[in-house]
Amino acid sequence: MKTIAISGSPRENVGKRDAKELRYEGKVPAVLYGGKEQKHFAVITTELKDAIYTPEANFVEIDINGTKTKAIIKELQFHPLTDLLLHVDFLQLFDDKEILMEIPVKLTGTSPGVKMGGKLVQKLRKLRVRAFPKDMPQTVEVSIAKLEVGNLFRVRDLAKADYVITNTPEDTIVSVGMSRALKQAENEANKK
Repeated sequence: MKTIAISGSPRENVGKRDAKELRYEGKVPAVLYGGKEQKHFAVITTELKDAIYTPEANFVEIDINGTKTKAIIKELQFHPLTDLLLHVDFLQLFDDKEILMEIPVKLTGTSPGVKMGGKLVQKLRKLRVRAFPKDMPQTVEVSIAKLEVGNLFRVRDLAKADYVITNTPEDTIVSVGMSRALKQAENEANKK
């Protein structure tokens, strides 16, 4: 799993006025949960871009006055009109504690059903994965190399790994359906 380093500065005052001043300075108020006590700090907005605006799942290493802490982004709050980042909640990671994260699905291979004119439909783009930090995957790979027209790949079809997928086993990840052109060609063939 990739780790993105960010640095934060401790916050003395915690309140609406203080948070407003921080945002005016180009910083975002943040809280680190999961340890013995909550840590309130501020992060420069531009430092968070790589961690937030990415399709990948990442760990974050937060440096507050020389103390480094490994964490994940647990929650983001945006302004409803301006999409300005208002607040970030981080969850501290421990090697002996499992965490739950949304991990992107990566399709691999080429489907024979798509080559025949079928339509690939990806129903799940992310899966909920529970694992220890060392076992957390960057992506969950799903091979579509054997998917013919009418076939589908469910959560239960995934190979066993060092992590647990908490989605319902019957959930469809990806399927190959019939495209309009293929349906039309089949209907014309049946008419003959």
